[in-house]
Amino acid sequence: MWGTYDDLRNVYDVIAKFWNQDDFLDKKGFENRDKLVSGFVHEIRKAYEGSRLKREHSHFTLDTFNYFGCQFSWVHILFSLSAIRFNMRFLESDKFDLGMMLQLEYWTERAMRDFDEAGARNLAYYIADGIYQGNPYTYQFMRSINADYFEFGGGKTAFRKLSKLMRRAVYATEEYNSYHAHLILEAQRLECEITDLELSDDNIDYEKIKW
Repeated sequence: MWGTYDDLRNVYDVIAKFWNQDDFLDKKGFENRDKLVSGFVHEIRKAYEGSRLKREHSHFTLDTFNYFGCQFSWVHILFSLSAIRFNMRFLESDKFDLGMMLQLEYWTERAMRDFDEAGARNLAYYIADGIYQGNPYTYQFMRSINADYFEFGGGKTAFRKLSKLMRRAVYATEEYNSYHAHLILEAQRLECEITDLELSDDNIDYEKIKW
C-alpha cells in the first residue's frame, strides 16, 4: 500500500472508527475481528509515520514529495477489509467512510489484476462477499490461511493457489467445517478458549517469500 502522508492518514482515520470500540468488545466476534484489524492499521500508521517504506515522487510541476508505504499479504488485506465492512453494520458511517472503503476494495482488486490476471479472477470474489464476515474466529482462520499461503513461497504460482486456500473462509464449506472442528479440538486440548489460540509463524522464512 502506497500513498502520501495525507492519503494514509485518511485511511487510518476511517478504519479507526470501526475497530477497538469499547461499547462492542463484549459482543461475540468483535474482539476477534479487532485483533485481526489491529495489525492492519498498525502497519498503516507506521507507514505514514515514515517507519516502513518510502520513495520520492516527482510531480509534473517539478515538485518532489514523499510517498509512504507498507506491505501486507493478500490474505491479511482481504480479511481486514471483510472485518471492517462487517463492523460498519453496527457503527455510524458517512459518505467519506463508504467512499474510502470502495477505494480500498477497488485498489486491492486493481493490484491483484496488475500482479496476475489469472489468479485475480478467482480471488475478486473474496474482496467484498466471499469471506464469512460473522465468523467469531476470523483471526484464527486468517492466520492459518496466511501461514499456508506463505508455505507456497509467494510469487504468481502461490497467488494462483490462494483461491483454494480461501475456501476455508467460506461458511459451511468442507474446508471451513474442517478447520472449525480443528480449532475446537485444539482449544479442548490446551484447555483454553478458541479465541485465545495463536498460530506460531517461527518456521516461516519471510526473507525468502516473493512479495
